[in-house]
Amino acid sequence: MKIKILSMIMSMFSLTACASCATTDDDPVNENPAHDPIPGLETGTNGSVLMAYFSCTGTTEGIAEGIADITGASTFRIEAEVPYTAADLDYNSDCRANREQNNPKARPAIKGMPDGLDRYDVVFIGYPIWWGEAPRIISTFLENGDFKGKTIVPFCTSHSSGLGSSDRNLHSLAPDAVWIPGRRFAENISKTELEKWISGLDIKFDTDMDYSKFPLSEGKNGQAPTIRLSSGYDMPVVGLGTYSLTGDVCVNSVKSAISLGFRKIDTAHMYGNEVEVGRGVRESGVPREEIFVATKIYPNQYGDPEAAVDECLRKLDLGYVDLMLLHHPGTDDVKAYKAMERYVKEGKIRSIGVSCYYIKEIDDFIRQVDIKPVLVQNEVHPYYQDTDVVPHIQNLGIAVEAWYPLGGRGHQKELLSDSVLTKIAMRHGKSVAQVILRWDLQRGVVVIPGSSNPDHMKENISIFDFELTEDEMTAIAALNRNEKHDWY
Repeated sequence: MKIKILSMIMSMFSLTACASCATTDDDPVNENPAHDPIPGLETGTNGSVLMAYFSCTGTTEGIAEGIADITGASTFRIEAEVPYTAADLDYNSDCRANREQNNPKARPAIKGMPDGLDRYDVVFIGYPIWWGEAPRIISTFLENGDFKGKTIVPFCTSHSSGLGSSDRNLHSLAPDAVWIPGRRFAENISKTELEKWISGLDIKFDTDMDYSKFPLSEGKNGQAPTIRLSSGYDMPVVGLGTYSLTGDVCVNSVKSAISLGFRKIDTAHMYGNEVEVGRGVRESGVPREEIFVATKIYPNQYGDPEAAVDECLRKLDLGYVDLMLLHHPGTDDVKAYKAMERYVKEGKIRSIGVSCYYIKEIDDFIRQVDIKPVLVQNEVHPYYQDTDVVPHIQNLGIAVEAWYPLGGRGHQKELLSDSVLTKIAMRHGKSVAQVILRWDLQRGVVVIPGSSNPDHMKENISIFDFELTEDEMTAIAALNRNEKHDWY
């Protein structure tokens, strides 16, 4: 795993918020708590990091948002089922907070837990100090989740009290986690100080995996391995492309592919088959959550992206979309992408990316959006290897996917009869198509070959029992003609 802290804003800033909910033993709270916002998960750019926090009046929340901005973490506000009132926090009375803190077994009910907790490797937990301890609601949060193997980084806020043993006293609630020593922050902590603290943590973040190398040894024929996208979701490295598949042929092709072990299906608004793809997935007999479905919206939809996304969701009728791409660069592409970002936060789209973006386009684009694309889908095949673009995108922490990996529209015949590829295929007892797909995977390029023929589908996902040698990879690299078969 690589260490990479995502710092989007490097200038100094002051986390100004109203006084903390931290009722400390030397600083009673007299002001009213802030209005309780709607609880929930806000997805960040770093899918393996979660910033969970409990805050009543803003200080802990402000610092939590600063940490999330630096690390790209998703944020989750821990909410009490019964919100705390000013009377509940009256230090000088027999208040609710007093009673809870005096009872080690108290576990205030919370409104919920973050979805997909299992996909986070690192969890920051923020809380105010209440009578020298973390509020009991933090105990509820820790006991309601499975934190085995996760790295937990606690921090507290207070006006004057220190951290004390509040962090260590939480360890028994998640004994199988890796606990990092906690830190106390005052409300005026600067972002520079937060960055310095985070950079000094001995933590490895998993989102920037090496996308030039896939875990191919974990795959087997009929079961493609997965990669972890920067959104934190896993995606198979082999899928079924559905361009040109329509009607019952499309439905049956999707069902056949899934029965043969495919767990990724690629479609698009422009293909005109989202209804059929959704039906094929629903009728496959495989649980929805096991199928990774990708679709795309087209440039002529960018002017009203909400309508475009809603149409995709309605036609697919699968509850959510695993991956949505912009099909091409175009007018209002940033506007459309920002709309998709909002759907990510609502949980209707899990990951977002782009298609047909090259070095200049992707570099210009990512500076204008909040969530980094998880994937770029481009034309890639042995005659057009995109040798400068592929590593550039991979080095950005973005996966690369090849559409039409077997040669492009109208050009498959020449590629599949190439003499160099034919000799390599004969050497391994494989087809030329299998050699090409394996070559892509060994370069770190995801493939989505299209077919309605079950025999070809089975062949396309049976590429995990052989490996191309370095000499063979070099021989295929020499076939590059920079021959692009489509204008985009």
